[in-house]
Amino acid sequence: MEQYSQHLLTIEGRKKLKLEGVQHVGSFDEKEITLDTNMGFLRLKGEGMHITHLNLDEGSLVVEGFINGLEYMEGRTAKGSKRAKGLMNRLLK
Repeated sequence: MEQYSQHLLTIEGRKKLKLEGVQHVGSFDEKEITLDTNMGFLRLKGEGMHITHLNLDEGSLVVEGFINGLEYMEGRTAKGSKRAKGLMNRLLK
């Protein structure tokens, strides 16, 4: 995976989120968006969320809507699989 040099997250009034360092968008709907960033897996939760800008070449994303929370998780990817589990499965084959 390509690494981006900067990871920057800005929230404006819980209604607009700007993120730099995005590598992959896994899933998105009005209540949840899952992402892989250069700092790990990120889950955004909210209401009426829409991705208004996405540029994976630059690693930038803008989400508008009401942001209720965000959570970084280690050992997980936005593709839905756990990295550690995938590694173990490959080693045991």
